[in-house]
Amino acid sequence: MVLIAQTAADAVAGTADGSTVMIGGFGNAGQPMELIDALLACGARELTIVNNNAGQGDAGLALLIREGRVRKIVCSFPRQSDSWHFDSAYRAGTVELELVPQGNLAERIRAAGAGIGGFLTPTGYGTPLAEGKETRVIDGRGYVMEYPLHAEVALIKAHRADRAGNLVYRKTARNFGPVMATAARRTVVQVDDVVDVGALDPEHVVTPGIFVDTVVWIPASSVASASDGASAPASALPSDPAVATERVVVSSASVRSAGRGSAAVDFLGSDSSQGRNR
Repeated sequence: MVLIAQTAADAVAGTADGSTVMIGGFGNAGQPMELIDALLACGARELTIVNNNAGQGDAGLALLIREGRVRKIVCSFPRQSDSWHFDSAYRAGTVELELVPQGNLAERIRAAGAGIGGFLTPTGYGTPLAEGKETRVIDGRGYVMEYPLHAEVALIKAHRADRAGNLVYRKTARNFGPVMATAARRTVVQVDDVVDVGALDPEHVVTPGIFVDTVVWIPASSVASASDGASAPASALPSDPAVATERVVVSSASVRSAGRGSAAVDFLGSDSSQGRNR
């Protein structure tokens, strides 16, 4: 099913208060700035944000924190020289922090998309990060039990999409995008271009369209607008409405079929054929 959304604001509409929102990006690389601006404009509050960082400067995620929209942040790298909005909110006690080692963060997100109930990792064992968590010793080595991270919404950025929602990323901007797309009930993607089905080399597709709900076309030359969440000026959009329909948004609201790949069962007895938690 194809839906039309002329702006990033339309793409993120319906994000509810209290939602867990995954936001792609490694610093600014791959961060969907226009979608974050639109999320700010839509007014959603009490959000739990899953991201590698906790915002920087006065853009993107940092603005959500500054405006008091974030209740909790789950990340691996919360502090840096320009993370002043997070620093201030954390010291004031208005934002909760769950610190997760970077590899564990990626694997917890991946586990959610794969239908895995949990996994054991040596990372964090014997440190404050393991306090209150189940631990085991296997073959003389200590491990910590970690559980999957799910989200209601994932906001990610890709380089190009086709009309079926298949995604191609650009170099390191790929980072957390592919795993976040599988772990959220609804995935919204901003891209630099939308092409015909068949125009993408299947060997280059990283995220299959089955994991994507909305793709909004935001030309690389466009400037993010925090005030209205517009994805591009009207002059940048195709003039033909039929073309606009095809190029601006690809949306798949159909329920994904479960059980892609083998039905492997992890040690907790969670069948990976559950697939994405919809």
